[in-house]
Amino acid sequence: MTNVKKKVKAFYNPPSLLLKQLGSSLLMAYLNNWRNYPRWGFQYGFRSIPVANGALGMGCIGYPGHPVWEVTGACNLKCIHCHAVSDKAGQDELSTDEGKRLIDSIASVSAFRTLVYTGGEPLVRPDIFELLRHSQQAGLANIIATNGTLIDEEMAFKLRDHGVVCHAISLDAATPAIHDMVRNKPGAFDRTLRAIKATKKAGILLQINTTAMEYNMPHLSELIDFADRCGAGIMLMYQLVAVGRGEKIEKATLKKSANKHLSEMIAEKQKNATTIIEPVAGPQYWPYLLEKKGFTEGLRLKLAGKVFHGCAAGRGFVYVKANGDVWPCPFVEVNAGNIRDRNFKAIYEESPVFQNLRRREELLKGACGECHYKTVCGGCRGRAHAYSGDYLQEDPRCYIRETTQNHS
Repeated sequence: MTNVKKKVKAFYNPPSLLLKQLGSSLLMAYLNNWRNYPRWGFQYGFRSIPVANGALGMGCIGYPGHPVWEVTGACNLKCIHCHAVSDKAGQDELSTDEGKRLIDSIASVSAFRTLVYTGGEPLVRPDIFELLRHSQQAGLANIIATNGTLIDEEMAFKLRDHGVVCHAISLDAATPAIHDMVRNKPGAFDRTLRAIKATKKAGILLQINTTAMEYNMPHLSELIDFADRCGAGIMLMYQLVAVGRGEKIEKATLKKSANKHLSEMIAEKQKNATTIIEPVAGPQYWPYLLEKKGFTEGLRLKLAGKVFHGCAAGRGFVYVKANGDVWPCPFVEVNAGNIRDRNFKAIYEESPVFQNLRRREELLKGACGECHYKTVCGGCRGRAHAYSGDYLQEDPRCYIRETTQNHS
C-alpha cells in the first residue's frame, strides 16, 4: 500500500464549519416547511457530514467545495442525455501516476475535503480502487457516481473499504420502461435496484441522481417517493442541459414553465420527504423559496446570501475531464487549463475563467446581471453557455426575472 501523507483537514476543523452547515440546512428546512427534517437529521444528518465536508452552505450542487473527476470516458451504457458522450476510453486519459498527482493537488486545496469520482462509468477503469485508496489515504472523503449496473454486494463492500462514504446512483424513473429508455439498455433498472440494495447493506450513504427532462417530468413525483422508500439520504435533481448527447435531445430540456413547475414540485415533495432534495442546473429554486417566505430584500436576503450560493460553477465546483482539462462545471464546456501543463491548484485558484465566476455578481450580463438574486442564484452558467456561447450571459430558462422587476 502506498504511504501517502494525510493532508486534508478533519470535518470538524474548524468547528464553525459545522455550525454553518447546520444553519444552512435549518434555513432550508424552514423555507420548505420540511416536517421530516428532524427525522432526516437522525437517519442521515451525521452520515452526511463527510459528504458535505468543507461546505459553506447549499448551492446548485449542494456543497460548494466540490471537486469532481471524470476518471474515464468509458462506459457500459450509452445514455441518451450523457453530457460526457461516454463510450470508449480515450487515448489521452490520465495515467495512474498522473491521477495520483491530481489527487495530491486536490488535497492541497484547503477548501476541498471530498473527491467525487465519475465518468463515463468509473468502475470500468482498471485502477479505480488504487486511485480510491490513494485519495482515502490523502484524507479525502470519497464519493462515487455510477449508473449502478455493475454494483453487487461484494462491490459495494469493496467501495466502502476504499473510503467511499457516499454512492450516487443514477435513476431516472421508478419504472423500468422509462429508466431503461433513458439509459438505452434493457434491464438497467433491475440492476440499479440491486445496486441500491447493496449500497444500503454496505452502510454507504445512498444518493439518487436524477435528470429531469420532458421524457420523465410526469413521473418525477413518483420517483421522489420511490427514492424516499429506498432510503436515499440525498437526491440531486439535475436538469437536462443541451451539452454532449443532450444536444441531440434539446427539445426535451425544460422550458421556463416546466422549470418553475419543477421548483414547485420539489418544494411540495420536500415537506413530507425524509430525503433532502436539491436541484442541480436549477438555481432558481433558491429565490423561489425565498419569495414564498418574503425573504426578498434587506437583512433576510443578506442572511440567505450567506447560506445559499446558487450556481456553484467555478465557485467551489470544479470538473476535471478524463484527459486532465479543467472546467468550472460539466455543463460549462470552457477549458481553464490542463493539469499536464499546469498544476491543478494553480488552475483552480488563478485561471481567469474561475476568477470571473467568483466575481459573477460584478460580471453577469443581461437579466442575470440586473437581478438582485445574483448571489443566491446567479442563473445556470452551463445553460447560459450552451445557448449563447458566453458563460456570463443570462440564463434563458429563468422564470424568476418577471418577479424581480417588482423588487428593482
